[in-house]
Amino acid sequence: MNTVLAVEAGGGTARNLTITLFLVFVAVTLAITIWASRQTKTATDFYAGGRSFSGFQNGMAIGGDYMSAASFLGIAGIIALYGYDGFLYSIGFLVAWLVALLLVAELLRNSGRYTMADVLAFRMRQRPVRTAAAVSTITVSIFYLLAQMVGAGALVALLLGIKPGTTFLGMDADTAKVATIIMVGALMIIYVTVGGMKGTTYVQIVKAFLLMTGALVMTVLVLAKYNFNLSALLGDAAAASGKGSAFLEPGLRYGVEVAGNSTQTFYNKMDLLSLGIALVLGTAGLPHILIRFYTVPTAKAARKSVLWAIGIIGTFYLLTLALGFGAAALVGGKEIIAQDKAGNTAAPQLAEELGKSFLGGDLGGATLLAIIAAVAFATILAVVAGLTLASSSSLAHDFYANVIKKGQTSERQEVRVARISALVIGAVSIALSIYAQSLNVAFLVALAFAVAASGNLPAILYSLFWKRFNTSGAVWAIYGGLISAVFLVFFSPVVSGAPTSMFPDHDWQWFPLSNPGLLSIPFGFLCGWIGTVISKEHDEDKYAELEVRALTGAGAH
Repeated sequence: MNTVLAVEAGGGTARNLTITLFLVFVAVTLAITIWASRQTKTATDFYAGGRSFSGFQNGMAIGGDYMSAASFLGIAGIIALYGYDGFLYSIGFLVAWLVALLLVAELLRNSGRYTMADVLAFRMRQRPVRTAAAVSTITVSIFYLLAQMVGAGALVALLLGIKPGTTFLGMDADTAKVATIIMVGALMIIYVTVGGMKGTTYVQIVKAFLLMTGALVMTVLVLAKYNFNLSALLGDAAAASGKGSAFLEPGLRYGVEVAGNSTQTFYNKMDLLSLGIALVLGTAGLPHILIRFYTVPTAKAARKSVLWAIGIIGTFYLLTLALGFGAAALVGGKEIIAQDKAGNTAAPQLAEELGKSFLGGDLGGATLLAIIAAVAFATILAVVAGLTLASSSSLAHDFYANVIKKGQTSERQEVRVARISALVIGAVSIALSIYAQSLNVAFLVALAFAVAASGNLPAILYSLFWKRFNTSGAVWAIYGGLISAVFLVFFSPVVSGAPTSMFPDHDWQWFPLSNPGLLSIPFGFLCGWIGTVISKEHDEDKYAELEVRALTGAGAH
């Protein structure tokens, strides 16, 4: 009886503490947002924060934007459930930054103004290219937003102690998750519509600091639990996983060898390759990352911000190893799956176990769980704000100002349309997220990377490096890559035909790979080439101007 009361007291304390910490974070970030809104007077302020951030500040904000719920919750969960194979996400997400640094960051900062389409449309016909870029930006952002919202729903159910069969404030687990998704969506809309890029950037900087601190503390506690003996940690993780030594070797989730079925084995290996390609090439095509390069005053600062981001993000992904294996060893796969079948709650569950060990009893567990959960909330809110800003900026600046109004619009009108767009995109994301709750969030983000690498990256690279490239090529590359990626995902096991699908009770899948990158990325590049060679449009002078501008910054805004 006493044990039951202690557990209930611990659970109640966790709820109260979590809700308090969450409300404190929301209050602080809303205060930052309101302050930023008073500094936001022009379109440059709204879209690019007045280009006033230093390399270090922007590097922190990029880290805050990039280390999403997928990184913290999803990767820790996949490592906890699948061991070695889960770390492939960490490697892919990190290596991707080298592509962004070497090929895109500096050139993009010099060539554009507010959005990815500014670079693409510089030497092309404005309307078709900007329309295609806006469609692609919104599609990628919504895939990414789904991951964050799903993570938020899983997190809240854990925090409030809602498991299947239990209730909170009259809500069962599913209703509570839906309510959370709606709340997170509402907050992100407020951040963007009120604070613009300045408010969003400061929220991301605060969140990056909190996330790094939280992950570092948990890593030290996990290692301390094993007297800093990594071998003992890995051994315990393998034993508790129920999969033995296979847990520490490749092939548990990706590239699985199926005895007696060489076709399925081949598909599994191709799926692994497809995932790797999408992760490595995707970052350089993500709209919410690309627009961050416009918030610094110079190309040198853009380069510096990427170097800071690589350092921050690289350190964080090393920490996810300790979090994932620590969760496997101390919580156990069965407990993680019982709370969330996709593994998205492994890191907070680990925090609860560590709190019990180091801070004493259920109250200690509740305290550390509350702190880490508040950090995860901060993570989700900061990332969704960045994504919403990227897509609403593209809708307003590319589609409304340059396609519908043909450049004949005031800055005030453009910013107002961006705010309305944020509202619409937020509503669509909330609606879709409610149906995607069975999917692992790291996996959802990998799909966003595949779409970005298939549609945006070919157009950006061709535009920056191929003299012959033209409007037809840009439109073909974006739509070809985008449509092929979304089409293949729709007919893959992600959407139907498997227990973990979005619609597990239906089956229309025929494409065997979960990630479309292996086919859709080359197809995007091929479409760009075909579109270019079948069109006679050709403007070498404009390319020369873009080249000078990209390399020197001359004429950059």
